[in-house]
Amino acid sequence: MQEELSRLQHEERPQIAETLKDGSASSGKKRLREIDQRVRHLTKRLESAELVDPANQQGLSQAFFGATVTYARQDGVEHTVLLVGIDEAEPVQGKISWLSPVAKALMKSREGDTVELLTPAGPETIEVLSIRYVAS
Repeated sequence: MQEELSRLQHEERPQIAETLKDGSASSGKKRLREIDQRVRHLTKRLESAELVDPANQQGLSQAFFGATVTYARQDGVEHTVLLVGIDEAEPVQGKISWLSPVAKALMKSREGDTVELLTPAGPETIEVLSIRYVAS
């Protein structure tokens, strides 16, 4: 979030503002409003953000925020996910929001537990294979 905020404030916004000085189209004004709105959003999020270092949570045997969890679905396919904040979620990279259905099912589970995952097709039982906290 800090990188995006810095890029918007120090690169994109000044470029758009410069093109507006030259009398460019109204699309620049629209983009400037979008940038300003995103800057306000990121600033608010960063003000209330709390850094959670998984290294400080080592030794926990339950899945909580910051845990890397490997689980198996009923078809035997294994998945490994990292439980992260809403703004950090990148499902393609295995980073899922702690508010997602999978994370909610895994939360507070222990290795060897079976938990119920609520899916659009109905409930599915998944098995927790491992829980670890990796230093970032």
